Amino acid sequence: MDAARRRELIERADTAGLDHLGVGDHVAFFNGSGADGLLAAAGVLAISDRLSVNTAVYLLPLRHPVVVARQLADLALVAPGRFVFGVGIGGEDRNEVQSCGVDPATRGRRMDEAIQIVHQLLTGRPLDFDGAHFTLRQAQITPPPSQAIPIVVGGRSDAALQRAGRLGDGWFGIWVSPSRYAASLETMRQAAADSGRAEPSWLNALNVWIGVDDAADAARAHVAPAMEAFYGLPFERFERWSPAGTTQAIAEFLAPYAEAGCHVFNLIINGRSPEHEIDAAAEIRQLIGAA
Repeated sequence: MDAARRRELIERADTAGLDHLGVGDHVAFFNGSGADGLLAAAGVLAISDRLSVNTAVYLLPLRHPVVVARQLADLALVAPGRFVFGVGIGGEDRNEVQSCGVDPATRGRRMDEAIQIVHQLLTGRPLDFDGAHFTLRQAQITPPPSQAIPIVVGGRSDAALQRAGRLGDGWFGIWVSPSRYAASLETMRQAAADSGRAEPSWLNALNVWIGVDDAADAARAHVAPAMEAFYGLPFERFERWSPAGTTQAIAEFLAPYAEAGCHVFNLIINGRSPEHEIDAAAEIRQLIGAA
């Protein structure tokens, strides 16, 4: 979509009362598609003075953490307190990782180092760092954000949950049941305790693909082809975690996740039109809040 259309939809989301917009991130996904998550976030934050933005999730191991810290500090100047940095290691497309000059086998270790570096650089203090992948001497980013930027770690693996507990400010889940979500948060908390970390104020989120319409069949017809086109896999592989139906049905599906400890929902919403999707998201938000 062009810039005018993008602005129109962001302003509609703002007027509808949504809390935030989530943006994805890929450098060159499968056929070379993608969009830079931090550039997308900057565009939303520049248009709206109220909406917050999260990246869901930014492929941090594909970038140098000092450059990323600079970008985050700049975002914080534009929109203090309105950005959540969701990060993940990616990996559905190994060629994307390799095209960025990264050995796919090193993504987890690069992520661990990068999170530590970004966290420390955003304090504004000079940093010396000796790691397997990054070595820094008196690296510094100023001015630091006036409000801390939460770093929320995505991924379903035990390694991701351990990383969230040891290094992150919360967990970004996807494709899990409410009971699995609650158990994952406990694993994260235990990892924080085992590492001797003082427990932070966790910010936990969920990415959830949904289809919305007046009937379940019509709603499924929106979300199923969208997911299949994006992942190249049958929708049935994801269907149990990807609700399709009315706004009331979607709200009822999401309520147990809120009870399990989810604070932020990113609705990857598929409906009749972008306007319909935004209005439906606003209605789902109200229904969850009233539950």
